[in-house]
Amino acid sequence: MAMPVMRDENELKAAGLVLPPTGPWTVDDLAKLPDDGLQYELFDGMLVVSPSPVPAHQSAVVELLALLHAACPPDLKVFVAPLDYQPDRFTSTQPDLLVVRREDVGEKNIRRPLQLAVEVLSPATERKDLTVKLDTYARTGVAAYWIVDPEKESIRVLELIDGAYEQVGEVTGDEQLTVERPFAVTLHPAALLT
Repeated sequence: MAMPVMRDENELKAAGLVLPPTGPWTVDDLAKLPDDGLQYELFDGMLVVSPSPVPAHQSAVVELLALLHAACPPDLKVFVAPLDYQPDRFTSTQPDLLVVRREDVGEKNIRRPLQLAVEVLSPATERKDLTVKLDTYARTGVAAYWIVDPEKESIRVLELIDGAYEQVGEVTGDEQLTVERPFAVTLHPAALLT
């Protein structure tokens, strides 16, 4: 059976297939996009689409999730993407891992500042993670940001101090680093990223 061809813009709009005409994207526009395995994020109203992650990326995410989940105190909660952090109507990010206060967990997303955002670098997302996400997380009050590089077997630990991130530690390979924020946990890249 042939599918009907939609030629009229009104038909496309009615089917939810037309992107916003002009101006910045909002979280309302984002909610109309398909669940197609791609990652849709907003940065100050600009839509950024990323491909699905590769196995090495997901392996690192799973190992970090297990580590964080085991150490997480009862007043906090650890989540894994996809879960939207939407601090305002023009911003929606999906950190690979996020830690939030239990009281800040919304029905569909997180709106209050995260206690921790973790991004695992990959060729498709590295530039975004090191620039626009870093700026967005700092601007919206995310208390700590970890940048995980599976290729270099490294984890950079950043903390928000006076509105800007400062690197408080970096650990590589067989080295170990114990961090206290958002809770005490020991990072050992060789065990987590291989």
